[in-house]
Amino acid sequence: MTSPVKPDAKPARPHFSSGPCAKPPGWSPENLNIEVMGRSHRSKLGKARLQLAIDKTREVLKVPADFRIGIMPGSDTGAIEAAMWSMLGPKPVDVFAWESFGEDWVTDITKQLKLDAVAHKADYGEVPDFSKARKDADIVFTWNGTTSGAKVANADWIADDREGVVFCDATSAVFAMDVDWSKVDVLTYSWQKVMGGEGAHGMLILSPRAVERLTSYTPDRPLPKLFRMTKKGELNEGIFKGETINTPSMLAVEDYISALEWAESVGGLEGLKERSNANLKAMADWVAKTDWVEFLAADPAIRSNTSVTFKIVDPRVASLDDDGQQAFVKKMTSMLEKEDAAYDIAGYRAAPPGLRIWCGATVETSDLVALQPWLDWAFEATAAELG
Repeated sequence: MTSPVKPDAKPARPHFSSGPCAKPPGWSPENLNIEVMGRSHRSKLGKARLQLAIDKTREVLKVPADFRIGIMPGSDTGAIEAAMWSMLGPKPVDVFAWESFGEDWVTDITKQLKLDAVAHKADYGEVPDFSKARKDADIVFTWNGTTSGAKVANADWIADDREGVVFCDATSAVFAMDVDWSKVDVLTYSWQKVMGGEGAHGMLILSPRAVERLTSYTPDRPLPKLFRMTKKGELNEGIFKGETINTPSMLAVEDYISALEWAESVGGLEGLKERSNANLKAMADWVAKTDWVEFLAADPAIRSNTSVTFKIVDPRVASLDDDGQQAFVKKMTSMLEKEDAAYDIAGYRAAPPGLRIWCGATVETSDLVALQPWLDWAFEATAAELG
């Protein structure tokens, strides 16, 4: 049997991981401000750099002036956990989940916090029925299912006159999708996703309604120090002025500031969205002419433009059981990594077997176009061994 011919050109940057994601184009450690290295985060300089990270976040994401923005420990997980454990309880909860991270929040709410909650679920590649959201309930949802490639089409399903607080895990959606701030009260994300920052730090953005909940409700459960955002019934304003709860990595802070400066250089939020949308289109054009692969999220209206997921539909692979399909994907992606054509593109371990290719703004469209013949080569080379 003739082996498929390897493509000639390779992606200039084969970094397509869905977290940590590719650094912004042109990134270099020499671009970072190292003046703050070795200085206390409580120093005047340290606090100024933390405040700058908050200020630039507000500018790029167009966060309303009356919303608070804080830097939290523990990545997006730490930020959303702090919010849920501090604020959920006084109202019933509607939690929407269609992939692994949403399922984690379902577990927190129903099994750990043991709240009066209804879980609305959907399979990977689909989204739940958002019309079931109750106006008098708190709402918890992910804007974009990082492991499934499915997102919410919009926030129209959230009532303007809602009585509850809306919690949104937006870690792979911000900087790539429009977020309607009038519909969200708590929004969280991590630096290592769309902007290609470093891990371990999360962002917590609170509306005035969320602040009111924080200061008027005292949960009947103990809260660890990392979750405490109030003191004697008053909001700890320092958190939202760069006075972090625990010691942050100032190197990671500088890296995040560098990423935000790059975002400004490409046109801010609009420029970032255009880049992600162009990347998704490039992959859609490839899928349209390729018979062995399809999007896991079949409906374009809910298809992510960041964590783009694919299923292999060729009968030789689709007829295998899950273990066989996973083994196929592992071999295919290992071949690509060995050739330095693509790193870290296997689907999430809990998701259906397939591929997941990051298409956020820090990835160049030209690299995705260069990747496509390598995907075809790796598939054919691996499938040939099936006979």
